[in-house]
Amino acid sequence: MTRTARPLLRGCLLLAWLLAPWAMADPSAAMIAVIAHGDFAQDALDSAELAAIFRRTQIIDQRGQPLVPVNLPGHDALRVAFSRTLFNLEPAEMEAYWNERYFHGVTPPHVVASVEAMLRFVAATDGAVGYVPLCAVDERVKVVARLVARSVAHHGLDCAAPSLPKLQTEFAH
Repeated sequence: MTRTARPLLRGCLLLAWLLAPWAMADPSAAMIAVIAHGDFAQDALDSAELAAIFRRTQIIDQRGQPLVPVNLPGHDALRVAFSRTLFNLEPAEMEAYWNERYFHGVTPPHVVASVEAMLRFVAATDGAVGYVPLCAVDERVKVVARLVARSVAHHGLDCAAPSLPKLQTEFAH
């Protein structure tokens, strides 16, 4: 190796070492946007506040408005990612918590069927707080937190355009 090649090699190795954390980043990481009604009292919520809202231990906001946490169905990939990220639990593991809370008259969060239903419900309901993939957020709702979901399948977490049904091109002659 020549004298001039050594500094170049060291520079390349240093650059590779500096970029390694990004190169090895979890490819299944996805961003979850926690959304609220447009008139929501707070601009940002931290993880402790989110956990209190979704566990229904905080039931009113700063203005006295009732909080309405909203979940996707328990089997939904985004719900699983949200529960793992916020509570470090699977949705099914929260069942014992809700069984105990229900005995004391506290009902679990409302459940909607899809990301679009989540957007519509949150946009139309004062005090509502839900979650969607970050790429699904639109002007109907306000983002109050962003969570990085790791180690989950992207099924349901991305915003790839839905495939359009194939048109029938056969004609009767």
